[in-house]
Amino acid sequence: MSSFSRFTPLIAALPSTVPFVGPEAIERNRGLKVQARIGANESGFGPAPSVLQAIRDRAGDIWRYADPENFALKQALAEHLALDPSNFAIGEGIDDILGLIVRLVIEPGMPVVTSFGGYPTFNFHVNGFGGRLVTTPYVNDREDLDGLLAAVKRENAPLVYFANPDNPMGSWWDADSIVAFARSLPETTLLILDEAYSETAPQGSVPSLLTLIDLPNVIRTRTFSKAYGMAGARVGYAIGTPGTVSAFDKIRNHFGMPRLSVIAALAALEDQTYLQQVIAKIHASRERISAIARANGLEPLPSATNFVAIDCGRDGDHAKRIVDGLMELGVFIRMPGVAPLNRCIRVSTGVDADMALFEAALPQVLKGL
Repeated sequence: MSSFSRFTPLIAALPSTVPFVGPEAIERNRGLKVQARIGANESGFGPAPSVLQAIRDRAGDIWRYADPENFALKQALAEHLALDPSNFAIGEGIDDILGLIVRLVIEPGMPVVTSFGGYPTFNFHVNGFGGRLVTTPYVNDREDLDGLLAAVKRENAPLVYFANPDNPMGSWWDADSIVAFARSLPETTLLILDEAYSETAPQGSVPSLLTLIDLPNVIRTRTFSKAYGMAGARVGYAIGTPGTVSAFDKIRNHFGMPRLSVIAALAALEDQTYLQQVIAKIHASRERISAIARANGLEPLPSATNFVAIDCGRDGDHAKRIVDGLMELGVFIRMPGVAPLNRCIRVSTGVDADMALFEAALPQVLKGL
């Protein structure tokens, strides 16, 4: 297949890849139909009815661009989180924000520290901007704060990524440990503290926003994709000092936010009652997933997210056979990508009908193996 001859050497050397294979691609490639979509950490509980109504009411405005300064959403976030609007940057989901951060900090060849087996999309951005990934393994299925700090200092790394709660294992650290880690980093190292699952985390695991807001080398990222149930709207935001987050204005897509997505996010922030109801449903669904796993001789790991990692007791090949077998029965799930994490499968929380399909399919698959 021929291609344009003057791509940069970096781009020419990179593979064309998608960090996550979507259920749509699985349906196309394998001729299967997804009946229970519980693999992508979306929220099957969906957004609040008030959010859907706000979208319907304002759908006629779709011909307009959204405010390129994202003024209203910054104001609403500031009021909700007791900060200043200047502490926020808005982006098309955390994935977009991660790419912008890498672009802001990393030049080709620079080291970037992360956990081996952590979020693949972050690695995708690092590779895309020519960074050199430096990884440290998980310890007891948690990201290793001491290992990350040691790698930063050894490599003099300008960027380190840490997710709390964690994807793909669902584990978490206590707030005091995270604050100590952040304050131990060199001032020349920017910390991405990815808090996509902060709404579902246990008390005491997420540092208060005021605790780290004075550090210009910390950017916290959050999203409306998980507990708020708006993954398809692509609304994420970064929290940091005004001087740090203002750097996004130098390179961001100023007209990147869809107008209806902003409207939906504003409505979601106003409906905190619904959010608390969904969080309760997520907790109940995690318990059900764990019970299903134990009933089939598998071991669920403790989770602070909207999914549960389940230890299948063997290796990645065995776990993949379970993932593939479930898909044959219409149940879409995923698994971590590297050993030893890939001994697990990962099941997202969902509505009762999806849980029932998973509960019926899992013993069939295990029996077939």
